[in-house]
Amino acid sequence: MGDKSKAMYELKKKLKFLRNVSGSGTELISVYMPPKYPIAEMSNKLRDEYGQAGNIKSKTTRKNVMDALEKIIQYLKTFREVPGNGMAIFCGNISTQPGNPDIQIFSIIPPEPIQVQFYRCDSQFSLEPLEGMLAARDVYGLVVMDGKEATLALLKGKTTKIITKLHSFAHSKLGGKGGQSARRYQRIIEEEIENYYKRIGESMDASFLNITNFVGIIIGGPGPAKENFLKLKPFNYQFKILGVVDTGYTDEYGLRELTEKAAPIISEQEAVREKKIIDLFLREVAREGLAVYGEEKVKQALLGNKVEVLLISEKLDLQRVKLKCSNCGREVEKLTSSVSEEECTCGGKMRVMGEKDLVEEFIELAEKKGTKVEMISTETSEGNQFFMGFHGIGAILRYR
Repeated sequence: MGDKSKAMYELKKKLKFLRNVSGSGTELISVYMPPKYPIAEMSNKLRDEYGQAGNIKSKTTRKNVMDALEKIIQYLKTFREVPGNGMAIFCGNISTQPGNPDIQIFSIIPPEPIQVQFYRCDSQFSLEPLEGMLAARDVYGLVVMDGKEATLALLKGKTTKIITKLHSFAHSKLGGKGGQSARRYQRIIEEEIENYYKRIGESMDASFLNITNFVGIIIGGPGPAKENFLKLKPFNYQFKILGVVDTGYTDEYGLRELTEKAAPIISEQEAVREKKIIDLFLREVAREGLAVYGEEKVKQALLGNKVEVLLISEKLDLQRVKLKCSNCGREVEKLTSSVSEEECTCGGKMRVMGEKDLVEEFIELAEKKGTKVEMISTETSEGNQFFMGFHGIGAILRYR
C-alpha cells in the first residue's frame, strides 16, 4: 500500500499543476494511449491533426497547436512501445504572457492502466481519466436504523455521504384511536412497521443499485429492528449484506460508530486504515515511545534506518530552498511554501540557488532505506489532526 500511496501522491501533484494550466484558445493538447496501443498509429493520427490544424483561423492559435503537435510527434519517436500502464501526454502553450509562447510537454505513466484512447485539443488539458484513478475503488452502502428512523449513506474511501433519512410513523398514527381492539391495534402497528421496512428497502434499491464498484451493505443500529428488517429482506436480492453491528445511534453519530465497529469488514478501506495508523502513531507519541515527528527528527531517524513507516500529509507543501546573497556571498537554507528572492541583512538580494520538494526528498530517502511510506489525507479528523498538530510529517519507529 505504501508504494501505491506514493504513486497516487505523485499523480495528484502532477494533476494539480496541469489543472491550473489554461490556454488562451483551444490550443492545449491531451493524448491518451492504453497499454499496447500502437505508437505508429497514434503518430499517424497526430500527423493528420497537424494537417487539419493549418485551417485554424487564428494565426497565434494555429502556430501554437502545430508546434505542440510536432513536439508530441517527436516525443513519441523516443518510444518503441507504450509503457505497461499506458501513457498520457499533455502539450501546449503554458505561458501567461501574450505574444511570448512557451510550448511545454508533460507525460504521465499512471499507477493503474489507462482504459481509454483519444486525442483532444481544448482550452484545458483533459484530465478526467487520470483523476478517476485518484478516487477510491470500493464503495460500501451504510444503513443505521431502529424502529423509528433510518439513515442511508455511501462510504467511498475516506468519505461518508448521507443519501437519505427515513422516519416511521407507526406509533404516531395510532394515537387517539380508542375503541379498537388490542388485536387490531397490534395488526395496524405491524403493518405500519412492515411498510416502514419496505420504504427502507426501496430507498436502498434507489440509492445503491447501479453504483460502480459497489461492494455491499453494512447495517447497524440499536435494538432488534435491524434483525427484523433483514428477516423481511425488502430490498434487491443482488445486494450483499456484509455485516450487522450494534450502534447506539441512527444518525451521523451512528454512521461514524458503524464505520468504526465494522472495521474488520472494511479493513482495506482507506478511512479505516488511515485511522488505525494515526491512532498507533498518536499512542506512541503520547507515551514517548516508538514515534517521532517534525522535519529534523524524522530525517535523523530515516538516516539512522530506524523508521518502520514514514507518515506524510498529502497537504504538506514545503520546499527546501538554498539562497545566496549576490552582494556579500552569504548562504542560507530554509523551508518555505513559496520560493522567491528576499533581501539579505547586508541590503543585497538573496537569490535562489536551488530548491527541493520536501515530500519528494523524504520519499526518496525512505526508498533508499526500504522504508514503507504512507500518505495521510486531511479528509478525516485524524488526518487533519496529524497535519495541524504534527506539521504533516512523522514516523513510526522500529526501535529508538
